[in-house]
Amino acid sequence: MKTYDVVVVGGGHAGCEAALAAARMGARVALLTGSVEAIAQMSCNPAIGGLAKGHLVREIDALGGEMARVTDRTTIQFRMLNTSKGPAVWAPRAQCDRKAYREAMRSVVENQPGLDVFGEMAVELLVEGARVRGVFGANGGTWRAGAVIVAAGTFLNGLIHVGERSWPAGRYGEAPALGLSESLASLGFRLGRLKTGTPPRLDGKTINWAACDLQPGDDPPGRFARAEPPERLRQVACHITYTNARTADIIRRNLDRSPLYAGRIVGVGPRYCPSIEDKVVRFPHHERHQLFLEPEGLDTDELYANGIATSLPEDVQVALVRSIRGLERAELTRYGYAIEYDFVPPDQIKRSLESKLVDNLYLAGQINGTSGYEEAAGQGVMAGINAVLRLRGEAPVVLGRDEAYIGVLIDDLCTKEIREPYRMFTSRAEYRLLLRADNAEARLMPVGHRVGLVSDEDFGRFERQEQRVADEVKRFATVRARGESLALLLRRPGMTYAALRRRYPELVHEHESDVECRIELEIKYEGYLDKQRRQVARLAKTENRRIPPDVDFASVRGLRNEAAEKLAALRPETFGQASRIAGINPSDLAVLSVFLHQKKKPRISQIDTDRVR
Repeated sequence: MKTYDVVVVGGGHAGCEAALAAARMGARVALLTGSVEAIAQMSCNPAIGGLAKGHLVREIDALGGEMARVTDRTTIQFRMLNTSKGPAVWAPRAQCDRKAYREAMRSVVENQPGLDVFGEMAVELLVEGARVRGVFGANGGTWRAGAVIVAAGTFLNGLIHVGERSWPAGRYGEAPALGLSESLASLGFRLGRLKTGTPPRLDGKTINWAACDLQPGDDPPGRFARAEPPERLRQVACHITYTNARTADIIRRNLDRSPLYAGRIVGVGPRYCPSIEDKVVRFPHHERHQLFLEPEGLDTDELYANGIATSLPEDVQVALVRSIRGLERAELTRYGYAIEYDFVPPDQIKRSLESKLVDNLYLAGQINGTSGYEEAAGQGVMAGINAVLRLRGEAPVVLGRDEAYIGVLIDDLCTKEIREPYRMFTSRAEYRLLLRADNAEARLMPVGHRVGLVSDEDFGRFERQEQRVADEVKRFATVRARGESLALLLRRPGMTYAALRRRYPELVHEHESDVECRIELEIKYEGYLDKQRRQVARLAKTENRRIPPDVDFASVRGLRNEAAEKLAALRPETFGQASRIAGINPSDLAVLSVFLHQKKKPRISQIDTDRVR
């Protein structure tokens, strides 16, 4: 038997961030994973970031997480997406070398002081009373701990489907996690079933590149982390091609062989990342669908066919791939597949990611119904932080919807009914102009420093940079050129900080590119930012008003039955959370507010009543 402060179950993106955060905060941590060689494996696309997801990675970095740093070290193409739109939706995205990413993250994990890695599959939770005390391993080992973080990914009773065939697996070539779902169910957790999928991989030597459109990256490439990586990998281009009417016809003729349409898959798949079968069926009016050919790495010819995720039989996959322009002679190195797995509907967790049923048990990643490396990693770092704070007897870190996309993500998980894999979008954040990718440090580095994940040196550099930004914003409002302030000149359509600096080099100072970007956006969007800040301040009193955990909603007079049932099931922690539950309306909240106000009033005893008389 081994004893630790924290045990983390699962070595994926959530598990790595959780284990590193806990160990860096001083806890003794054990990371249990079925395959040490597959730590931080990119099961699907070898890419990090994208729309809203890039914001999450910047936030993870600001908190002291690892994903951004490893991404920058292993990027082979970087692109800033959505630059033709407003800054709230600018999104960094990096194509990574899959093997290099896995090896780099594994090296970080294995060399982290206070963190031990075990190639062991957890099969049962050790619970005493209403508190978790550790886990049992498949080979008979026992790991006792003050807190346990389960980050099992797609491994809980995982089942792979390709055409008419299916077999148990956590992902291709790896065994599923058996027993842990049953252990959770025995403790009273409700379980659900979700599905995700991946496309076939192709041999780049067999592709007609001249028939595909070139998609170069940014030059020079950007980065996710605070500091430039010590070295950069060689940058490469991606390519684009399209499906066509022949592709759609092949798919339609073989839908009866699809496990998705033949009814063999019961799990619900992601609506926003559908398989090519779903695209053809749901969007018959689309003549073609875009396909991105993305390199898997620098030392391999294998390509990721982003856009044609499928679980059709192997012969159909070959036919549909070869119907696409440029892929007429393509060889498939691996077939696409669908995978079903168990998850825990996240209305059973608190905003700290601690479960409501078992004390000191935290859930992070796809077990909470999310989809994506970035969503998993964001939960992982928060679970690691809060598990250690719990052991110290300190209050958890709960990020607000106005503070971080991670806050939006976790709040949504706790308040919305998750019927499909949850994916982050900028549209999910009501204060997205405040939650830009460029200001993640300003929002979250103080939190990372407070919990001990950001060093004093890094925090000092951050404070000096923030002071420079504030000083320049103030100076631009007063310094004038040709009768107008620099701020007014910068707000002109099409004007940039760099262009203004070239025009008035004696007035506009040169800074690092990220500092200049911050200054430009803070000035250009000052009015909109102030408006959102006022909205946040106006709603803060209601948003943060606590709801006692022991409220008997059924006893609240005037509260609708539907509202009482939903509030009792989800147990929101604040009025803000309650307001976002589907079916809860303002009148329900007003009734609850009156009830809680009256409950706080001290009752006048009979003696006091007599004295009044």
